Amino acid sequence: MDRTDNTLLESVDARTRLAGSNRMEILLFSLGTSEIFGINVFKVREVTRTPMITRTPNMPAGVEGLISLRGNVIPVVSLGSVLNLGGNSAEQSGTMMVTEYNKRTLGFLVHEVDRIIRVEWDKVRAPEGLVSTAQSFITAITELPPDSGAGQAGRLVTILDVEQIMAATFGEPLVMDVAPVADGGEHNLFFVDDSAVARKKITEVLDRMGIKHKHALNGLEAWTRLSGMAAHAQQTGTSLADELELILVDAEMPEMDGYVLTRHIKSDPRFDGIPVVMHSSLSSEANRAMGKSVGVDAYVAKFDSEVLADTLRPLLARAQARKD
Repeated sequence: MDRTDNTLLESVDARTRLAGSNRMEILLFSLGTSEIFGINVFKVREVTRTPMITRTPNMPAGVEGLISLRGNVIPVVSLGSVLNLGGNSAEQSGTMMVTEYNKRTLGFLVHEVDRIIRVEWDKVRAPEGLVSTAQSFITAITELPPDSGAGQAGRLVTILDVEQIMAATFGEPLVMDVAPVADGGEHNLFFVDDSAVARKKITEVLDRMGIKHKHALNGLEAWTRLSGMAAHAQQTGTSLADELELILVDAEMPEMDGYVLTRHIKSDPRFDGIPVVMHSSLSSEANRAMGKSVGVDAYVAKFDSEVLADTLRPLLARAQARKD
């Protein structure tokens, strides 16, 4: 791939149509080892040759320095250093991916960018039991599809947990002093997120708000558990909406993404009256449109504890008013 050629990252409209299809597109890249790494295309704004980087003192480990990009100053992170793979410093890397997630823009130094592949989310699996030098930063794995060329089909692709990388490099996001829900009711919420960092932060917010909660690690697990809750409510002749007031979903997750999960929920009358909020590091308008297309009631970009709390409050108040 020509490192100044971003044609692979074009056709956003076509990609937004992936919403609800349980498919994702992954940009493949290498870090100077035999492993193949991947990142969701929606997190990548552009791919370019590594520019001149200004070294600055007291930067976190793995941060090479700062660059000016279209009037904005952004940090540049050596992925190889953060993942303890060695190499991929500014002198050793010719390629930089400009990423945007969690409302933050970063440059990631990589050895080489390859191509984009499209995979089914049910072919994307959690990384339990795998041994990798980057184990703690893996959110999922998949395999190269059959049309990947001689000797390539079936090779593993390691999909990186950019939230974990961001937390390890710059520290975990702070949870502000979120006030408890003040309506005096007992609130119950179900959330799903495949990122350990995200689950920890969501739990902190909900605990401070005084909201009882259960969670799942991916969309398929969430749908299985939610379906079981709905079946139990039917058997006991109760309303699920009286027991479960809100569902909070991540967008990209192994096995079933948040768009398909939301579509399942919204098409099932057993969940009538239960709002779905999408909470995602994919913060662009295109991703908001994707959420809207499958029926989410609100879309919150990670991670701002106050915005998350302010989004949940009116939805919970509405649920309480219905019960009263």
